[in-house]
Amino acid sequence: MQKTIIISKVLYYISRVLGGLYLITGFYGLFSWVTNTHLLLKNQRTIITYPFTEKSFLILDSNTTYLIFAFLIPVFAYGLFFWLLSNVFKVFYQNKLFTAENVIHLRRFYLVNIFLPSILTIFTSFFMPIDGELSIIIILHFVLGIFVFFMSEIFNQGLNLQNEQDLYI
Repeated sequence: MQKTIIISKVLYYISRVLGGLYLITGFYGLFSWVTNTHLLLKNQRTIITYPFTEKSFLILDSNTTYLIFAFLIPVFAYGLFFWLLSNVFKVFYQNKLFTAENVIHLRRFYLVNIFLPSILTIFTSFFMPIDGELSIIIILHFVLGIFVFFMSEIFNQGLNLQNEQDLYI
């Protein structure tokens, strides 16, 4: 069990940092785009620079539809994904595994992975063309969501058994 705790803590911190980086990148890109700061326009490209420098950080198409649907929505969605994933890893290093809070973390993660990629892709398809490779990503998220759904059901059953046992004591 000690190995599981160590691995889940390491993965928790890695995924929490990745989630934070995605969200910071999204907010910085949105801030730069809205306020027109740290922004360069070259050859129909929007270049967002690192703060207080002229060095390129993000190179994007100079198209509002592209900025919203191919940059902001995916970056914020993956920020959410990694943040929720860190909460899943957090479940496995708790002293008590079968708690209502842990079941909620698992439930949020599987619901987001099962439904959000498809919804965002359908919504985006109204505004820009979608490549075929995106269907592989949707399927991977769906399979991950189903797997965590099963884990959530196991944890929910464990919580119910634990609560029943607590009533007998």
